[in-house]
Amino acid sequence: MTELIQQLVSQLGVQPDQAQGGAGLLFKLAQDRLGGDFGTLSAALPGMGELLKAAPAGGGGALGALGGLASSFGGGKAAGLASLALGFAQLKLDPAMVGKFLPIVLEFVKGKAGGDVASMLAGVLK
Repeated sequence: MTELIQQLVSQLGVQPDQAQGGAGLLFKLAQDRLGGDFGTLSAALPGMGELLKAAPAGGGGALGALGGLASSFGGGKAAGLASLALGFAQLKLDPAMVGKFLPIVLEFVKGKAGGDVASMLAGVLK
């Protein structure tokens, strides 16, 4: 995963810990949405556990309240996007950076795990 972090740092100008945390947030959301299918992605990308640990902890407080509010207005996608925005804010990143992280992460996954796995990931993150 070092290669992915280096790409995020060089292409987006973020700090390494922000790159790790942001990528971890995306993969954590994918893990929540994919369930058992996440194993396919995780197996193809050694070091996934470290990225997941780098994601800011969430679920309580404002994050939980916003996720609950979003789910009352249409469910999972809105709640997931709200949690990503709040997680990125915890990393001192503009929530708009989610949209900049996503294509880099998807291209990395496509290169390492193939188009099918990247498509599966894109389907749950977009």
